[in-house]
Amino acid sequence: MDASKRRTLQTLAGLGALAALPRAWAQVRAVDLRDTPVSRAYDLTVAETPLNVTGKPAQGITINGTMPGPVLRFREGDEVVIRVTNRLREVTGIHWHGLLVPNDQDGVPGVTYPGIRPGETFTYRFKLRQSGTYWYHSHAALQEAAGYFAPLIIEPAKPDPFQYDRDYVVVISDWIDTPPAQVLANLKKVDGYYNYRRVTAPQFFAQLRSAPDAKAREALWAERMEWAKMRMDPTDYSDGGDEWSFLLQGKRPDENWTGVFKPGERVRLRFINASPMNLYDVRIPGLPMTVVQADGQNVNPVEVDEFRIGNGETYDVIVQPKEAKAYTIFVPTIARIGYARGTLAPELGMSAPVPELGPKPVRTMADMGMAGMDMGSGMADMPGMDMGKPAAAAPAAPAHAGMAMPAPAKPADAMGSMPGMANKPADPHAGMAGMGGMADMPGMPGMGAASPTLQADADGLRRLKYAHLRALTRNADDRAPEKEVLVRLTGDMARYFWGINDKKLSQAEPLEMGLGQRVRIKFVNETMMEHPMHLHGVFMELVNGNGVFAPRKHTIIVPPAQTVELDATFEDEGTWAFHCHLFYHAATGMMRLVKVA
Repeated sequence: MDASKRRTLQTLAGLGALAALPRAWAQVRAVDLRDTPVSRAYDLTVAETPLNVTGKPAQGITINGTMPGPVLRFREGDEVVIRVTNRLREVTGIHWHGLLVPNDQDGVPGVTYPGIRPGETFTYRFKLRQSGTYWYHSHAALQEAAGYFAPLIIEPAKPDPFQYDRDYVVVISDWIDTPPAQVLANLKKVDGYYNYRRVTAPQFFAQLRSAPDAKAREALWAERMEWAKMRMDPTDYSDGGDEWSFLLQGKRPDENWTGVFKPGERVRLRFINASPMNLYDVRIPGLPMTVVQADGQNVNPVEVDEFRIGNGETYDVIVQPKEAKAYTIFVPTIARIGYARGTLAPELGMSAPVPELGPKPVRTMADMGMAGMDMGSGMADMPGMDMGKPAAAAPAAPAHAGMAMPAPAKPADAMGSMPGMANKPADPHAGMAGMGGMADMPGMPGMGAASPTLQADADGLRRLKYAHLRALTRNADDRAPEKEVLVRLTGDMARYFWGINDKKLSQAEPLEMGLGQRVRIKFVNETMMEHPMHLHGVFMELVNGNGVFAPRKHTIIVPPAQTVELDATFEDEGTWAFHCHLFYHAATGMMRLVKVA
C-alpha cells in the first residue's frame, strides 16, 4: 500500500472515531475569551433548529445555529452594528440585557419597536456607554425558553482594576424537551405540575397519625391550612422538576465543560444566569472565588465560597488554582432538583468529585413572616440594622398575604409608604434593605474601602450577600429620591397567575417617571418564591447600607416575604419593560411598563 492511500485510510479511521465521541466533543473545551476578537459589527440569524440536549431529539431556537448563541465582544465607546435576520415563522426581537441603549434599540416587540417580522433583517445600531459582562436574548413570545440567548462582553476603555491570565464565559441555563407553550399550559393546568416533592393527602394523614399528641396534630393541620389559603406549597422553590436539565455553556453535567489553566494563573469566570426558570448557588469546592463585578459593574473585591445568582444576573469572579488538579464548578438549583457542572483543570479529561445536592429545602411559616412566629432573630438583631418590629400579619389572601407587614388595602402603582419588614432571612440575599453595617465599618469610606470579612455559615461556607456588594466608584447621582414607587409582587399558584400590585400587565397603566427624576423603588414580595426583577433602560442602586457606593444592578432578587429598596435615576426617554425574569412569571403577568418623559 502506498503512502498516500495509507494516509487516506488513517484519516477516514480518525473521522470515524470522532463521530463516535459525544456530541459536545468540539465544544467541551472552554474558549479563552481573549481569543475571541473584539468587533464593531455582527450578523446574527435566528432560526428553528433541531437540538439534542438530553439524548432525545427536540426543537429549539438558536442564534447562528448554536445554543447558547455566539459571544459578542465589543469595546466601550464604540458604535456597534448588529444585523439580525429572522428565519422564524413569527415576529422576534433581541433585547440587550443590562445595556443602556436608546429606547428604539432595546428590542422588546410591541413596546420599543414592532419587532422583526419573518424573513426580515433588522439593524441595531447604538454607542456603548458601559463595560462588563452582559447577555442578549429574545423578548418575543416564548422564544427565550427555547434556547434563544447568548453572552455579550464589553471590554473597558481603560484597563480593569483587577488582573487575570485567562478569561472564560460561563452561561448557566436550563432545558426541557417539552416546547415552552406546552410547559406553560401544564403549569396553568395543575397547581405545582412539575413539583413532585409535594406532600400528598395520604402522606399528610400519615403524618397526622404519627404525631405524638393532639397538640402536634393541631399544629400540623393549622400549618397545612395556612399554606392552602395562600395558594402555595412549602416545597414550591421552583416551577421546574425532574424533567429539566441544567447546563453550563449548553453542556450537561456528564459532558464536563472544562476550562484549562496552569497552576498559579488567575482565571476570570464570567457567570451569566440565562436560565428561564431557575436560580442557582455557585461554588468551586476547594477554590475561593473573589467577586469583582456584579451585573457588569465593578465592586469592591470580596472573597466568597458561594454566591446565589438569579435569572438575568451576572457575576464575575477571579480564582487562582495553585495545584495541578481538577476543581468542580458546582451549580445546584436553589430548589436542589438538579445541578449544572463544569471543571477547571490543567488539561482536558480530568474531573473532580461532584458534591451531594443535599436536602431539598422546605419553607416554613416563619420564612413567610406569619404572625405568631419568632421573627426577632437573625439579621434583624445584627448591629446597625434597623429592621423595625414585626407587624401583625394580614388575613391570608390569594395574593399570598401573611407576611410580617400588611399589604395595603388598595394596590398602589405610584407613591406609597409601608413599614419595614422584620423577617427571618430566607436566603443569602434576605433582609438587606435599610441596613447600616458596611457603611459604618472601619476603612469603608472612599475608593480605597476595605473588603468586608465574611463570616462562615454553620457548614463552613462563606456566602455572598447583597450587603457585601459595594460599588468601586461613587454613584453619579447622590440626590435623595423625589418619590417612592411601591411594587408589590403578587401571585396565585392555583391559577398560575403572577402580577404586580395584584394586576397583570394587560390590566395596568404604565408607571410614569420624569426624565432625570430620582425614584425610590420599594419591592415587597408577597409570594413564596424569589423573584429576580429586571428594569430595562436604567441601573438601579441597591439600598444596602453603602450610601453613595451602593452597588448598581439591572436585576435584583427579591426574596419571599421581604422588602428590597433601590434608587434609580431615569435618564433615557421612552417606554421600558419592567418584569420578573422567571420566564413564565413574566409571561403570565408579572410585568409592567415604565414610561419616562
